[in-house]
Amino acid sequence: MSTARPTLSANSRELTGKKVAALRRDGRVPAVVYGNGYASDNVSVDAREFEALRRHAGANTLVDLSIDGRKSAPVLVHGVQHHPVTRKPLHVDLYVVRMTDELTVEVPLVSEGEAEAVSMNGGTLLHFIEHVRVKALPDHLPQSIHYGIESLRTFDDVIRVSDLDIPSDVALLTDPNEIVAKVLPPRVEEAAPAAEAAEGAEGAEGETQAGEGEGGTASEADASS
Repeated sequence: MSTARPTLSANSRELTGKKVAALRRDGRVPAVVYGNGYASDNVSVDAREFEALRRHAGANTLVDLSIDGRKSAPVLVHGVQHHPVTRKPLHVDLYVVRMTDELTVEVPLVSEGEAEAVSMNGGTLLHFIEHVRVKALPDHLPQSIHYGIESLRTFDDVIRVSDLDIPSDVALLTDPNEIVAKVLPPRVEEAAPAAEAAEGAEGAEGETQAGEGEGGTASEADASS
């Protein structure tokens, strides 16, 4: 496994609260650096540099963070607050990790291939979960877990968490029996039953009208007699 990690530079900041708007206007994103046994630091990072990092690094990628040019420390991007309209980052949480301490994270699942129950039988592929929870040392955290869906040949076939290929140096915390993916059968056409119901209603109406006609004739006969 390569030891090369992406890097990120940060500057200490004194502006807090609403005053950080000035930082954003200058193209910087306010951030907080914290961790177990680490005194939190208020910093800012270059917006373009951070967005470039996010495009090329996954959620569980270790990043070497240097504050004010000092010696870098490994961090995880623990959380990003985005603008609701522009989706630009407004605030970043950077978690300092200890390389000897295991971390618990969510790892995204990625499906691959084609399910016969979809391509041949017209079913709909349903993903029940999109992440699994794992525990591992920081440099062993998987960025994603891929799985094939070729085994979904019928509507009874399922893929469970226990079917996933989990690295040996990663501990799975999600219930192994939980369903990951399954193909649902196509909806039964409702047009035919509806048509049958309509025909039944018309038939019943016809019988009722016929009965009313016969009753009317009898009454007229009684009246004439």
